[in-house]
Amino acid sequence: MKIGLIGLGRMGGNIARRLMRDGHQTVVYDNNADARAALAKDGGEAVESLEAMVKALPSPKIIWVMLPSGEITENTITTLSGLLGKDDIVIDGGNTFYKDDARRAEELAAKGQHYVDVGTSGGVWGLDRGYCMMIGGDKATVDYLDPIFKTLAPGAGDIPRTESRDGRDPRVENGYMHAGPAGAGHFVKMIHNGIEYGMMQAFAEGFDILKNRDGKQIPERERYSLDMADIAEVWRRGSVVSSWLLDLTASALAKGPELDNYSGYVDDSGEGRWTVNAAIEEAVPAEVLTSALFARFRSRQDHTYAERLLSAMRMGFGGHIEGRGKPPKESEHS
Repeated sequence: MKIGLIGLGRMGGNIARRLMRDGHQTVVYDNNADARAALAKDGGEAVESLEAMVKALPSPKIIWVMLPSGEITENTITTLSGLLGKDDIVIDGGNTFYKDDARRAEELAAKGQHYVDVGTSGGVWGLDRGYCMMIGGDKATVDYLDPIFKTLAPGAGDIPRTESRDGRDPRVENGYMHAGPAGAGHFVKMIHNGIEYGMMQAFAEGFDILKNRDGKQIPERERYSLDMADIAEVWRRGSVVSSWLLDLTASALAKGPELDNYSGYVDDSGEGRWTVNAAIEEAVPAEVLTSALFARFRSRQDHTYAERLLSAMRMGFGGHIEGRGKPPKESEHS
């Protein structure tokens, strides 16, 4: 298929590259001329404006927007909708607020256009590992786009099949799913990221307890000087808590168990707040996820070993540089 890609940052550029590697054609645009040039060198058709992108695509035109959530995405999709025609498709693959998706889908549908939201997980590793995708939109449009999603997905790999899944949607076992109508994809991804906050916080607190076991407040016979890097490594191998987050933790600790390269200032990107708000709307208790969000707030005032480990994990999966000022209004990808 031929598809337009807007936003060639940490994930957008690699999405374009993975598509091209499987034979798809891409028309690429970014405000940064160097980013456009890099994709052109890798085989993309670089253009210098949204108007040029629309002209370069066949009908029905497919354009994937991979920008930070918020005003920049809102303005880009509004502009695109004015340039596109009936039956054209806009995909938002960033971490947009799901209520904005539902509204945009209605606005585009009034013009005969289609809107698809794709919660995309894979971070800076997606080019090689693939992207886990949670997709919202009307069934016909999502099915039409399946060649794109199939290419971007990680595939079944060597993960054992889950029992009793016969007769269910086979796409799920390949790492992507049609979650429901517009907004459903980003809603599922939002909760995914909220859970991620909790998992990261659990690892961070656990390793902080391990690290401080040789403190003077502990009776001498019960003090242990423990090797953080070796503990993370042994847990990766057969432990019930083994995971990609633990892999990233082990990697960071192997490079420097004291994590001196990290201050412990941990931003939150938006999805954690949205997840807590959704829990409040539904009257669902979410003690762990709420506490994990508040711990990030506290990290900006007092930095601990646990926060340095959180920073290391965020750098590992998404290339997120530690913040120093106010939390960003725009969302990250993971």
